[in-house]
Amino acid sequence: FDTSVTRSSRRDCGCGKMKVVVALAATASALVAPVAKVAPATSLDAKSAAMPFLECPAALDGLDYPGNVGFDPLRFTDSDWNMAEVIIPKERWMGEYAEIPMVYWMREAELKHGRICMLAWTGFVATDLGFTLPGDMHQVSSVEAHDVACKYGAMQQIFLWLSFIEVVHSFGVAQMMWMGSDRQPGDFGLDPLDFCSTPEKAADMKLKEITHCRLAMFAFSGVVTQAVLTGKGFPYF
Repeated sequence: FDTSVTRSSRRDCGCGKMKVVVALAATASALVAPVAKVAPATSLDAKSAAMPFLECPAALDGLDYPGNVGFDPLRFTDSDWNMAEVIIPKERWMGEYAEIPMVYWMREAELKHGRICMLAWTGFVATDLGFTLPGDMHQVSSVEAHDVACKYGAMQQIFLWLSFIEVVHSFGVAQMMWMGSDRQPGDFGLDPLDFCSTPEKAADMKLKEITHCRLAMFAFSGVVTQAVLTGKGFPYF
């Protein structure tokens, strides 16, 4: 009896069975609906709502801030430099601190400049409409008011008091930036008329505020430029 023939027959039979199994598996897989490959969630391709032809900066992508439309073409919010350290160096603080993204500082600055410009535009136009303090030194146009205030020493007093306010305010900003406080940018807890009594009202008022802030910055720049170029009072043409 030739055992080699028997072994060869067994190997051929085993190979034949394997081929049948593979063929059946391939046929079965063809009957199953293919599973779609889901791309991993990523924000690399997110576009700016304000400028759809540009990518949304990473710091603004998904940021739950009122008025956030992903507008930062110069990528200031991508900076790793924490500007709060200019006010108070890290070495001055004792204990641990938490780094906060640059976008917090930028929102604080945006709100501050916007609020100042809303007041400035109102005061600039009101002065040229004749709403002035009594006294000859106040009976000037808004464009001339700066030089008159410097001449009589009023500008120095304003600068002194505003500097004091800025110093006090800077501590809260620094704590917000890298001391882990829960203070939100621009939040001074000032709501005497209770406009923000509910979260919904607060969100609505914050959106209105930042919208007016941005408009006021453009408006004040425009009204000063127009007043200087024309040399006329309101409406400056």
